[in-house]
Amino acid sequence: MLKIGLTGGLACGKSFVGEALASYGCYLIRADELGHQALARGGTAFEPAVAEFGRDILDPAGEIDRRRLAARVFGDAEALARLNRLVHPAVQRREEQLMAEFAAREPQGIAVVEAAILIENGRYKNFDRLILVTCSEEQQVARAIHRGGLDEAEVRARLSRQMPLAEKRKFADFVIDTSGAKQETLRQTRAVYETLRRIEI
Repeated sequence: MLKIGLTGGLACGKSFVGEALASYGCYLIRADELGHQALARGGTAFEPAVAEFGRDILDPAGEIDRRRLAARVFGDAEALARLNRLVHPAVQRREEQLMAEFAAREPQGIAVVEAAILIENGRYKNFDRLILVTCSEEQQVARAIHRGGLDEAEVRARLSRQMPLAEKRKFADFVIDTSGAKQETLRQTRAVYETLRRIEI
C-alpha cells in the first residue's frame, strides 16, 4: 500500500483535492474528522479535554463546542499544545488502524491522510509521498470567511501561526495549486494520481 500525506494551509482546498483523489479510488482518511470523533462525547479525548479546559467549553447538549474551544486555544500556544497532546495520539492510533485495515483489503492501493500540520509535527516522514495544496493568502482569507464562522481578523491570526506555504513547498513531492478554476485543480489532481499509480509499492 502506498501511503500519501495531503496537507496545506487554512482554506487552501485540501478537502476538495482529497475528495477528488477518493473519487479516483484512493482511500481517504481525514484527520480533522478523526479529531472531531475523539472530542465527541464518549470519544477518547472528551473527558480529558473537559478536565483540562473546564465545563464551560460544553454546549447545552453536553457536547464540546468546538468554536468555543478553538477561541480558548488558538490565541494561546501553550493551550493549543495541551489540546494537541490530548487529541493527536488518538487520531494517529485511529489513522494507523484504518490504514492497516485498508492495506489488508487492498495491498496495492493508495491511502491518503488529509491533515493540516503533517509537516509541522514531523509526521510527513511517515508517508511515501507528500502532496501540498496551495493558493494565494488572499484566497485563503476569502475562502475561510465565506466558509463561515470566522471573521477576517480571526483568519489572519490563524494564518500568522501556520508555517508559510512557501516553506512547506520544500517538503512536498507534489504541489497542487487551487488558485484557478475547479477544473484546473482537478486536472492537476488527476495528473498526480496517475503518477502515484505508477509508483512501485
